[in-house]
Amino acid sequence: MKILYRTYQIVVFLPLFLLLTIATAITTVVGCLIGNGHFWGYYPGRYWSQATVRLLFLPVRVEGREHLKKGQSYVFVANHQGAFDIFLIYGFLNRNFKWMMKHQLRRIPLVGYASQCAHHIFVDRGGASKIRKSYEQAREILCEGMSLVVFPEGARTFTGHMGKFRRGAFMLADELQLPVVPLTINGSFNVMPRMRDFRFVEWHPLKLTIHEPILPEGQGRDNIARTEKLAYDAVMGGLAPEYQGYVENPDQ
Repeated sequence: MKILYRTYQIVVFLPLFLLLTIATAITTVVGCLIGNGHFWGYYPGRYWSQATVRLLFLPVRVEGREHLKKGQSYVFVANHQGAFDIFLIYGFLNRNFKWMMKHQLRRIPLVGYASQCAHHIFVDRGGASKIRKSYEQAREILCEGMSLVVFPEGARTFTGHMGKFRRGAFMLADELQLPVVPLTINGSFNVMPRMRDFRFVEWHPLKLTIHEPILPEGQGRDNIARTEKLAYDAVMGGLAPEYQGYVENPDQ
């Protein structure tokens, strides 16, 4: 069965994925240039993600959508298990949002430019001024009523376990007094961990758990620390037992 699945990936999935990716990037760029950037910056990517997961026959389960209110802006924070985190959140969160992503992703042909046109936020940690600029962009997006998705670990895991959280997302939520929504991703590490980038996908179910929003209590350092701890504990608690527990990530 594994040989058959891998043959399918080479012969069927890969050509279709490349065509879908190019079509999605072009649609996003053209749509954002002539129309509503928030619409065209989200929906083509959402359907691209859903198609990718379904073409690979990966089962998806989502729990907790009932926790989200229509029209409310959120700061979503998720663990970063692997490359398929993107497809799972983009395709199945069912909430228009902007990504905060590594600035290196801007270099991906077509996809990087499409992400720029869609006003996703590239984070460059190459100096205080660059970091400040990234968070100013994020602040503007949130003030426009959009939501934001952040991987506060800042890097994918090597083990499936969580590393530490950076505070930037929680500082933004505190400043704007927005709810933080923890997201737990399960299965992405099994499908394609970072050690197997650009290799065969392994079949494994994917699960996205949307936890209850964490509302601000006051404003300032105490609220930031409290929100960060509650979010970390919620994400950790939703992980499969074999991936629970902190493991230091040398890439952080």
